[in-house]
Amino acid sequence: MKTIDTHGITYIELIQNGTPEWYYGISYEHGDLYEAEEVFRAGEPVKGNSICLIHYPDGEVFWPIPMEAGTYTEKPVFLDGHIFLLKVDFRHSLIHILCFDCDSHETDVFEELPLGNVKSCYNLQLHTSPLSLTRQGEDDMFEIVWPERISFAMDPHESFFLRDKKKLYFSKWHEAGDGSDYRYWEETVIRDLNGKLLETLPGDVQVMPNGDVWHLT
Repeated sequence: MKTIDTHGITYIELIQNGTPEWYYGISYEHGDLYEAEEVFRAGEPVKGNSICLIHYPDGEVFWPIPMEAGTYTEKPVFLDGHIFLLKVDFRHSLIHILCFDCDSHETDVFEELPLGNVKSCYNLQLHTSPLSLTRQGEDDMFEIVWPERISFAMDPHESFFLRDKKKLYFSKWHEAGDGSDYRYWEETVIRDLNGKLLETLPGDVQVMPNGDVWHLT
């Protein structure tokens, strides 16, 4: 059995969007990013959180950014040999998109945006590809915050999970009936960048570790 020192982070996940080699683990000092934002807005100190990257199969651990009070980090994504991380600095009202190079193991600032570009950090996440910062708001609005500025109304039963160039993929759930007649099912809704419905697929779509996209019916 291999022992991996993750400084108390005891749950890790494979980084999504096309890598079988990299895992990540995050400490959740204040819950998720939106909950940390609420703590800050309430005038309470945000301790920050830490994130580790673990290379498989050797188990080498990397700490791409230091834990820093007043900031909070979200889960990363993988694209073209780099790991991108979302970090919000509440103290200076900034959104940082950071880039960890999987070869050099160095981290640099890739993009910096004003925090005022978003109503809140609710469901603020990075997605690929291309690399995009998105937000699915409490008001059933979907936004691409960067690199484009796009927003449109979406069905309250839809959840965004994948961008493929100019196509946006949403998982949509349905339920009908009661008791023994109750039915629950899911489908995949594909929209363009203006929110126009392009196609509805039965079942689910998943991105596999090597980047292949599987449609499960």
